[in-house]
Amino acid sequence: MGNFYKDNDDIRFLFRHIDQGQLASMIEEGFRFAEEFDYAPANAEEAVQNYDLVLDALGELSADFIAPRAEDVDREGNTLNEDGSVTRAKGMTEALEKLAQAEVMGFTLPHRFGGLNFPNLMYSMATEMISRADASLMNVFGLQGIAETIDAFASEEIKQEYLPPFAAGKVTGAMVLTEPDAGSDLQVIKLKAFQDDKGNWFLNGVKRFITNGCGDVLLVLSRSEPDRAGGLGLSLFVCEPGPTVHIRRLEDKLGIHGSPTCEIFFDNTPCKLIGERKRGLAPYVATLMNGARIGIAAQSMGIAEAAYRIARDYAASREQFGVAIEKLPAVRDMLIDMKIALEAGRALLYDTSRVVDLAVGYNRQVESNPPEDKAELKALKNKARAYKRYAGLLTPMSKYFCSEMCNAVAYDAIQVLGGSGYMRDYASERHARDARITTIYEGTSQLQVVAAVRGVCSGTAEKYLADLVALQYAPEVKDLLETLAEGRELLRGAIEFTKERGNDYMDLYGRALTDIAMDLIMGYLLCGQASSKVQMDVAVAPGANKDNGETIPMTQRKAMIARRFVEKNAPKIKALTDLIRQGDKSTFSDYDALVGPVQEA
Repeated sequence: MGNFYKDNDDIRFLFRHIDQGQLASMIEEGFRFAEEFDYAPANAEEAVQNYDLVLDALGELSADFIAPRAEDVDREGNTLNEDGSVTRAKGMTEALEKLAQAEVMGFTLPHRFGGLNFPNLMYSMATEMISRADASLMNVFGLQGIAETIDAFASEEIKQEYLPPFAAGKVTGAMVLTEPDAGSDLQVIKLKAFQDDKGNWFLNGVKRFITNGCGDVLLVLSRSEPDRAGGLGLSLFVCEPGPTVHIRRLEDKLGIHGSPTCEIFFDNTPCKLIGERKRGLAPYVATLMNGARIGIAAQSMGIAEAAYRIARDYAASREQFGVAIEKLPAVRDMLIDMKIALEAGRALLYDTSRVVDLAVGYNRQVESNPPEDKAELKALKNKARAYKRYAGLLTPMSKYFCSEMCNAVAYDAIQVLGGSGYMRDYASERHARDARITTIYEGTSQLQVVAAVRGVCSGTAEKYLADLVALQYAPEVKDLLETLAEGRELLRGAIEFTKERGNDYMDLYGRALTDIAMDLIMGYLLCGQASSKVQMDVAVAPGANKDNGETIPMTQRKAMIARRFVEKNAPKIKALTDLIRQGDKSTFSDYDALVGPVQEA
C-alpha cells in the first residue's frame, strides 16, 4: 500500500520540526472545546496525534485511491448536459465521496459545525498530498476557504445553513469573482446585485473562468452600489444553483481537466448578503483570495513532487551509453536542483502557513479574549499586527515561488525523460499541463510580485529576517549565516536605491527585489532545519529505506541542502542587486522602439 505522507521524509520531518503544539493551543483556544465536543482535543499532545492520524489516512487515500484514477479523470473531463447541469468524471465523483467519508471536507471549520478545526499548516500539508495524487481534485477540496469566509463574515443564520453541509462533504463551493472584462482587476466588476421592494437581493450578469462553477454554494462578488465605481461599490453574496443560474459553457483547457471551469449567467438569481454592504472586495474577497493563494502554492508543491518522483525513478532505471542516466553530470545536476527547489518551496509554504495561523490566533485573542493587563494587551496587539504584516508578505511570495518552481520542475521532468516524457505513456506531460495554470489563477506571478515587493521595501521583510536571524543555529551552518548576512546588506542597499527612484522603479525591479528576499528567507529556513532538534534518519541510497539501505540523520542532509542552496544563490543575489543599482529605465523610455508596432492582421 502506498502513502503520500509516510513516503515523504520532508513532510514528516517538517511536521515534527515546526511547533505544532503552539498552533494547536491557539486554534483550540486553550483546548476549551474539549468540554463541549467529545472529538475535540484536550491538550496539545492529543491534537498533534490527531493531525498525524488524519495526514496518515489522507496520505494512504491519496496514493491508493485518488492517484490511480487521475489519468482517467484527466482524459474524461467534465460534461455540460443539455439541462445546464455538469457531470464530473467518474473518478472525481468517487474521490469526493471518499473524502466526505473520511470527514476532511471541513478541514479548518470549527468543531461546532462538524469541522476538524485544524490549523492552516495541516491544511497545506493535506492539500499538497491530494494535489500530488490529482491536481484537479485540489480545485474542489482546496475551496474550503469559501466555508471559512462564510464562517468569518456571514450571519449566524447563514453559517448554520451552509457550514454543516460543507463539513459533511455534502456540498462543494465556488468563488464566483471574475468576469469577461474583470480578470485580476476585480474593481471593475459589473454583475449587478439589486433589491426588490421587500429588501430581497438578486443577481444579474455574467461570470467567467469560475472554478467548480457548478458547485452547490456560490460566493458571488457583485456591484451592489450602481452609482459607486471601484471596490467600494462591491458586496459579497451567497446563492445556490437553480433555474436562474445557467452554466453557459465549460472552458476547453490545457490542463486540470477534472476541475470544471464555467461561464455562468445569473438571471435575477435570489441571493443573500454576506456581512455588510460595500465590503465585498476588502476585506471579504481579499481574505478569501489570500487563503486561495496559499492553496495554489500547496497545489504547486504537489504537482512538482509528482513530476520530480517520475523523473527521479526514470533517471535511476534508464540506461544510456552503458550507465543509468542519473550518472551523467548534466542529469544529476538537474535532479539535485529540482529536489532542492522542492524543499525550499516547502519550507517557505509551511512557514507561511504557520505565520498565517499565528496571525489568526493572535487576532482572535485580541478580539475575543483580551488580557486585562494593559501592557499584556499592548504586547498582544503588537504580535497580532506583526504577524498580519508577515502573512501579507509571505502569502504572495509563497504563491509566486511555488508556482514558478512547479512549472520549472515539471518542465525539467519531461527533459529528464526525453521523448518518453513528451508522450502520454508517462504522467509527466499531464503534470506539465496542470502546472501551467498555477502561475496564472488566483493572481498571476506578476501580481504576486507587486504585492510582495511592497512588504520588501516597507521593512516587513527585514523585520521577518531579523526574527529568523535571532533563532539558534547549529555550528555547521555558521559560515552560511555569514553569507546570508552579506546578502541582507546587499538587499538593504538595493532597497534604498529603489526607494529613491519612486514606485515605478520599485515595480520595474520588483521581481529582482522579491527574488533576493525570498532566497534569503528560504536560506535561513533551511539553515534552521539543519539545526533542528528532531531525531530522524533518512535514506540516501537509491530506492533504499531504513531496513535495507544506508541512512543519515535528516539534519545532516538538511545541512547539505542548505549549503548548496545558499552558496549557489549568493552570486545570484549579488548579480540581482547590481542589476537593480544600474538604474536602467529603458523599459519606460524605449518601449515603443524595442517592441515595435502592433502588426496589422
